[in-house]
Amino acid sequence: MSKFTKDYMITMKDIVKEGAPILRKVVDEVQMPPTEEDKEELMCMLQFLKNSQNPEIAKKHHLRAGVGLSANQIGLNKQMFAVYIQSEQEELAYTLFNPKIVSHSVSMTYLPSGEGCLSVEREVPGYVPRYERIKVKAFDINGEEVVIRLKGYTAIVFQHEMDHLNGIMFYDHINKENPFKLPENTDIQSLY
Repeated sequence: MSKFTKDYMITMKDIVKEGAPILRKVVDEVQMPPTEEDKEELMCMLQFLKNSQNPEIAKKHHLRAGVGLSANQIGLNKQMFAVYIQSEQEELAYTLFNPKIVSHSVSMTYLPSGEGCLSVEREVPGYVPRYERIKVKAFDINGEEVVIRLKGYTAIVFQHEMDHLNGIMFYDHINKENPFKLPENTDIQSLY
């Protein structure tokens, strides 16, 4: 029985740190329909993201703010992740099983400030090239197939989390010789 139930609160001690073998593994697909345990784990992950973005809860429990969390970041060998993005304009919450990018734009983008990761407790300077737009096929919390079209920041977050499920860290995409060099012969623009 998993400890990640609806009554459990994920804290930073639950987050697997870089160097752990599970972060470099392609994790296993989740059998559909998902079990109650799978669903509870995923909702527990989403709740962590909401807590981490709530200033009072985050301060009380020393949580680092996160917008995405994949299952292997809490030690689970499962193809699933949660994303929670809150802005003045909107609130986006995703809980997905077995996500796959089925198509993407030729044009690329990157965050000018670089990317961070809950599993990486250090600054990693450099640009991380990502597709500007992606189309993702996945299964929602009820095991229903969904197709989601994303662009901009949300597309970047999804690509970061999907990389985790394939054992790829964000800094694997950074140019080793010059961290601020962008890919050549590519249509790439800063997101901001």
